Amino acid sequence: MNEEVFAAANEALTRGETVALVTIVRAQGSTPQRVGSKMLVYADGRTVGTIGGGCYEHDAFGKARQAILNGSPSVVRYELSDDFAEENGLICGGQMEVYIEPLTAAPRLYVIGAGHVGFYLARLAQEVGFRIHVVDDREKFANGDRFPNASEIVVDDIAAWLESAELPAEAYVAVITRGHQHDLSALRALVRRPLRYLGMIGSRAKVTRVYEALTAEGVSADALRAVHAPIGLDIGAVTPAEIAVSILAEMIAVRHGRIATGAQPLRYEPKALAR
Repeated sequence: MNEEVFAAANEALTRGETVALVTIVRAQGSTPQRVGSKMLVYADGRTVGTIGGGCYEHDAFGKARQAILNGSPSVVRYELSDDFAEENGLICGGQMEVYIEPLTAAPRLYVIGAGHVGFYLARLAQEVGFRIHVVDDREKFANGDRFPNASEIVVDDIAAWLESAELPAEAYVAVITRGHQHDLSALRALVRRPLRYLGMIGSRAKVTRVYEALTAEGVSADALRAVHAPIGLDIGAVTPAEIAVSILAEMIAVRHGRIATGAQPLRYEPKALAR
């Protein structure tokens, strides 16, 4: 049974899903399952495997779904008293502890723009555990020689590809193309989507122009506030490598809850959003 659980967990992580693994880590007396028995819980309520059934499994199931949301592991102790066992039709009367562990897939980072900053960002982000996807319309820049560790390299019209691509809600996206119009088109395709992180490169003046153009098209101020722009932490970065460090630092801060996802305070006040 555990082989089935491990296979299901691997498939879920490959798809980019977060799941929770429930494992019996201690059992004393009469318990319905032995130490090491496992159950995998999905965010949508599906399960694979069992730790024995009954109300305690239902309780562990609920705590596992909560762990998927908050990312925190826990150890839960159950007293399988005679009364508890009788109520649940179990022939047991022991004690049991289960370890509930959220399993999070390597986060996907979509680098939109394969120029100098994109090159360094992909290389650095891969080192800290991101799965890299590179998108550009220039094969000269978006290729396996420059991005040997990328999970995906797309050479296509950037806006057209983004409009049809299904990006997971857990994805991180850095819009760092070679020009204002490409950034505008990319952000237009992304800004209304639920994403863990969305950032766009550019000076404050450029970001203001992009935001005002999107506001004129009906994009809400709340949607724009969720964008990290200008992208990256303000560390005084100048070179492409330094800018990549500032972007990655901001993503890591979001990943670990030091910076909230969405509803970012505006770093400036474009006239179009001041109303």
